[in-house]
Amino acid sequence: MAAPQPGIGDWYRLSGGALFEVVAYDDDDGTIEIQYFDGTVEELDIEDWEAQWDEGALEAAEAPEDWSGSVDVESSDEESRGGSDTLPDERDLRAGGLEGIDLFE
Repeated sequence: MAAPQPGIGDWYRLSGGALFEVVAYDDDDGTIEIQYFDGTVEELDIEDWEAQWDEGALEAAEAPEDWSGSVDVESSDEESRGGSDTLPDERDLRAGGLEGIDLFE
């Protein structure tokens, strides 16, 4: 069976049981960046991805119910947000302008 083309946000499992998510895919460079559930980031060549798939070392997996392991969110972070659906204050969340940047340096 041909290896699936990984999509950003897709979850897979190594034959040893390590769960990971595809976080970047660069077809031009031929690389796939993955992030394990514990937060470790690794880069694979597409050739390595296909070889591991053909050997049965990779398999598609469901996203974990507790996704917080890979994004390093602690319960105190959740509690400090207040748990409401509204923002605690009316902040402007837009990015600032590009004043002062010299594009020709």
